[in-house]
Amino acid sequence: MGDLDLDPLDVEVYRALLDRPGTVAELADRTGVGPGRVRVAVGRLVALDLATRSGGRPVVFGPVRPEIGFGGLVVREERRLERMRALQAEFEERYRRAVRGTDPAELLEVVRGADAISQRAEQLMRSARHEVRFVDKPPYAEPPSVLHPAERELLDRGVRFRGVYDRAALELHALDEDLEPGLALGEQARVVGEAPLKMILVDGHAGLIPLDSGEPELRTALVVRPCTLLDALGALFEVLWQQALPLRLHDHTSLSTQDARLLGLLTTGMPDRAIAKQLGLSYRTFQRRLRDLMDALGAQTRFQAGLRAAAKGWVRMPFPEDPGQR
Repeated sequence: MGDLDLDPLDVEVYRALLDRPGTVAELADRTGVGPGRVRVAVGRLVALDLATRSGGRPVVFGPVRPEIGFGGLVVREERRLERMRALQAEFEERYRRAVRGTDPAELLEVVRGADAISQRAEQLMRSARHEVRFVDKPPYAEPPSVLHPAERELLDRGVRFRGVYDRAALELHALDEDLEPGLALGEQARVVGEAPLKMILVDGHAGLIPLDSGEPELRTALVVRPCTLLDALGALFEVLWQQALPLRLHDHTSLSTQDARLLGLLTTGMPDRAIAKQLGLSYRTFQRRLRDLMDALGAQTRFQAGLRAAAKGWVRMPFPEDPGQR
């Protein structure tokens, strides 16, 4: 148990001490808890340097200032976590050496069934400490209607996500509930015309790929542990990342939300009718909005509109690569 795993009663007694120092009897009266339990709680708080005790009789307990008391606990907990991470890294490396020295089949794991694949993908993602890289294209174990809860939690924790989307995949993702929330939380996304396969790569320790990308449904997948195949998948991702165009949907200051979405999807090369469907517009309304956008840019052709949008900073090019993406 870590130092920060305080018992609820410890927290309640500390709150009472912050309001006013007191004896065990006074604290028991204010918290409505028996003196015996309060005595254990204040003893723990003193041991954790969250409370002080007087030398007189009866003993009066007082709080240590939160920034001092809890600051010390946080430092100790961070050191404990660092030791755990170091042990994890040591054991992972030991396991990899042992596996490489025995049965090569241990480096690969076959997962069958859409539900099992979804569960395995989530387990792998939640094991990430630094970065998740993925190539997104059909088929899917589950329809991509909302941002995956694991991605949301990991982005909140500071884990980096880099995703390459097959152009056809953009037609299946919901803008409001999936793509835009991910981008807003920090996901870095790019688009290619056609990705050769879909994959998830977690740090440098695991990958997940379908066994057959040509199937209409995702039925079988392969978990890949550290080996030459995993290295090759990582190299393939980086090639695709360099070739892809950035996806930017909703961070313009001089465009309406709808026009920003339209321009972002337009730069990916999606067909006009697919863009109209994704935006929930009729094809006629889409054409009118596109014409208005081109007029605002003072452009006669789409090529000219693209150049002027890039000059205004409305379209972000992938080169030179953004600092810190590696």
